Amino acid sequence: MSGRVDLRALTSARGIAAWLVVLYHLRLSIAGLPPTIVAWLAKGYLAVDFFFLLSGFVIWLSWHERFHARGWRVAGEFVQRRVARIWPLHLFMLGFAVMLAALLALTGRALPGEFVVAELPLHVVLVHNWGFTDDLGWNVPSWSISTEAAAYLLFVPLCLLADWRRWPSWLLCGVIVLLGICLWRFFAALGHPTLGQDIAHTGLVRCLVEFVIGTLVGALWHRWHAASRNALWPAILLGFAAVIALPEPLGVPLGFGALLLALALSAGDAGHPLEGRVLHFLGEISYATYLGHALIWIAFKLALVRDASHVPPVQIGLYLVLLLAGSILLYRCVELPAQRAINRVRWRRQQRQGSATVP
Repeated sequence: MSGRVDLRALTSARGIAAWLVVLYHLRLSIAGLPPTIVAWLAKGYLAVDFFFLLSGFVIWLSWHERFHARGWRVAGEFVQRRVARIWPLHLFMLGFAVMLAALLALTGRALPGEFVVAELPLHVVLVHNWGFTDDLGWNVPSWSISTEAAAYLLFVPLCLLADWRRWPSWLLCGVIVLLGICLWRFFAALGHPTLGQDIAHTGLVRCLVEFVIGTLVGALWHRWHAASRNALWPAILLGFAAVIALPEPLGVPLGFGALLLALALSAGDAGHPLEGRVLHFLGEISYATYLGHALIWIAFKLALVRDASHVPPVQIGLYLVLLLAGSILLYRCVELPAQRAINRVRWRRQQRQGSATVP
């Protein structure tokens, strides 16, 4: 399989995960929310781990054959397309954050702790969560985009040096387990029992390990999806068992990996609940939702909220509607046009070179 991988169920799952992150950040602000729901939403940060696994999965499926067919020659195209995918919207939201900071400064209000001017250049070039600072800063969710950028750089030599297609399935599964154990031991060595702690110092390792696990899961799916779906229910059961029974830094990457495999194996089934148009569209705009929700929430609170720890459900509903509308606008007016413009640059150059050599 080569070219673009389009598994609609996975796109929809990405949309659901993005909204779980939104609710995770809102949970302590919603007035009257039952404690059981607050406790359940408190694990919403784990949706980011699903993002990392899914990213490795999809990128491996989309690019591994091109890398093995053309070698280093495809690296430039890969990097350009990944930059086009993540950087323009990140830069736009960073500009929005700077505007908010300037507005607060001009009106005599104190800047939030995340607006550290000296660290702004690190955010511009997407290296702010590579261990250079102790804070997440500016647009907080962008920490994961910074680590994703590092994962893309890792993917190029990884894909060229390790051809998962030639490895037996038992070895792929063994490496997945080994990577999960390494991540668990890394967090244990720092004294962190959960994945969401000390992100400024753990986020990069967390992303890189889970991204690589995602590529291995992609290799398993590539091998198994056409032959049989006998692994579907065992993968689901194994995933839930791992998440529940094992320590979080071990159980989440292994369990989510199994669940991701099961979800991909079931994609395309008639009547699949995750392949409807609405959920798929939420997945399409999920990057804008994820990258925009924190700053839109800050602006919303400044404009309309008196007590950020006790926001009425009506105002929460208004914010969610505005976030959905903002996500659509960001996707259609910023993300897609910028992505197309950046990707078009190289192709125009190639066309000019080609026209000079063709009679």
